[in-house]
Formats: sequence, C-alpha cells, structure tokens
Amino acid sequence: MKILITGGCGFVGSNLSLYLKRNLNNSQIFTIDNFTRPGSKIRYNILKLKNIRNFNIDISNYEKVMNLPRFDLIIDCCAEAAVADSIKKPKKVFDTNLIGTFNIINKCKKDKSDIIFLSTSRVYSINLFKKKINLSNIKKKKLNKFSVNESFDTDGRKSLYGFTKLSSEDLIKEYSYSDKIRYIINRFGVISGPWQFGHEDQGFVSLWIISHFLKKNLKYIGFGGKGLQMRDVLHIDDACEIILLQIKKINLIYNQTFNIGGGIRNLISLKKLTNLCENITKNKIKFTQVKKTSIFDIPIFLTNNAKIKKYYKWKPKKKMDLIIKDIYTWTIKYKKIIKKVFL
Repeated sequence: MKILITGGCGFVGSNLSLYLKRNLNNSQIFTIDNFTRPGSKIRYNILKLKNIRNFNIDISNYEKVMNLPRFDLIIDCCAEAAVADSIKKPKKVFDTNLIGTFNIINKCKKDKSDIIFLSTSRVYSINLFKKKINLSNIKKKKLNKFSVNESFDTDGRKSLYGFTKLSSEDLIKEYSYSDKIRYIINRFGVISGPWQFGHEDQGFVSLWIISHFLKKNLKYIGFGGKGLQMRDVLHIDDACEIILLQIKKINLIYNQTFNIGGGIRNLISLKKLTNLCENITKNKIKFTQVKKTSIFDIPIFLTNNAKIKKYYKWKPKKKMDLIIKDIYTWTIKYKKIIKKVFL
C-alpha cells in the first residue's frame, strides 16, 4: 500500500509517518510539506533518515497535487490550525484548509484512493459552549454532562478555521456520494506529545512544559485570567494507534465521522497543568493575567469517545501524567534544538 500524508513534516504528520513506517508492513509512506511551520525542517531530517520521501509542494496548488504519483490512501493532516490565524491570515487559512482539501479529494478521485481526513473539534458551535459556565464551581462528577459527541450542533459561529474544516468534511462527503470515494473523518481535540513546538493558540501542553523548562513566562488568557479553562488531551501515540486501526479495517469500516480525544481522565485546566509542570521541572514562572476572553475561546471541551470505542474497541492508553513525562523527557534530550526554536 502506498500512503501519502499531507502536512507530513508537522507535529501530527511526522509522528504518524514514523509510526506507520514502524507498524504497517509492506507499505510505502510519502509526505507533502512545504516547511512553513516552525520545526518542520527539523522533523523532515528525521523522516529522511527513515527513507520517507517528502514532496515539497503547496497543497493549494492544484496542478502540482494532481501530478503526484498514484497513492492507495491519502491521510490529510495538513491545516492552518491556529484559530487566531482566522483573523490574522484568513486567505492562508482558506487556501490551505479548504482549497487544499478540494485538491486532495480530486487526487483521490483520480487515483481511486481512500481518504482519512483529520478534522477538528472546532467544527462545533461556539455558541453552545458559551453558555454561562462557572469554571470555578464545576464539580468533577458533573463533568461528563459537558462531553461532546458527533451529533453536537455544528451550526453557528466556529471561527474561520472551524468553518474550513467543516466545509472540507462536507466536500469529502459530496465526492464520496458522487464518485464512491471511501472516507473516514476524525474530529480530533487537543493532541500532544514529543516534537510539538507549541505556541499560545496551538499545542499548549508542550508550550507549558517547554516554557517552564526554559523559565519563560506565560499568560493566562481569558475567563478572568485564572487558568481555569479545560481541555481533554490525547497523546500522539494514541492518535497514531487509532489511525493505524482505521487503515487495517478500511474495507470494513468507512464513510464514518468520529470524535477522538483524551476523554475525562485526561481533562485538565491550565492551572492544574501549571502545577504539574512545576513539579516535573522544579521551576516556577510568572503568569500575566489577561482577563478578556477571545470571541473564539470556549470554557471547556471534553470529547465523548463512545462511537470510536464501539467501532474499533479502542480507547486512549496514555494518561495525562505520562503525556507530560514524555514531553519533558523529549525536552531534556533535545534541549539544544528546542532552544533554537524558542529562544
């Protein structure tokens, strides 16, 4: 099987490429990446050592995508995923996320290949998350009522990033209907792990750990500036494992949409994450409190994994403490590289 992974030198794409190379026998792994993200060339050098070939092209270039060799499966990991870029760089977000998917799905049509599309929890309506939730008074036993399944409302505001990903989902379904393309859509929440060079709007777990290690100050942004907002976190290895299962069962399970996240045991607030980072690094840093909340931010997101568990008998293996440990171990081992990116 020949597999193409778009965004293959990004955090998710590079980890997935290496994981499939190790665990999927008799397969060839290829990537697309044009090295626009911090750390992508560093990850590319790792892929190159494993004989994974990268096509250095822009996914929004139709002709170049269509002229690529034939593939049996395309895994679309490419995205401008920072929600803030919806305001700062709307054309880039639109071109990469929606035009890029248009090009990839037409490549699937040409090749008669399957597609696994990495979507996002950001397709869901911000309005419903904006209901009055007192983060300081949430009881742990009541947290499950906030979990989001695949039937949750996708109407209303969601950011340009969320819009382009939801529109890409619809585009894939239209092509599936008209051209019999088999698809799987994975709406991932927060994914974290080694080789993620995080920043404020994306990859907050690695950002927190690296910032504590380097003694760089951070900000609590929004919801009163207290660090009470919560997300469930999925280890990159768990994300790769479920995609491998989906590949192996593609002839049995397809044309489905799944929510995938760390679940309730990996639900964590920024404040709690700070405490864990202080414990493992033995460093304390200063926090600036920014009380104003972004129009795109939500107080809590908790993934309901019931459907993915039902179809694949799968659930996340790695708990929050292990996610933090893995990122910290990586940070120590590659501190020279990390300092070049962050300092």
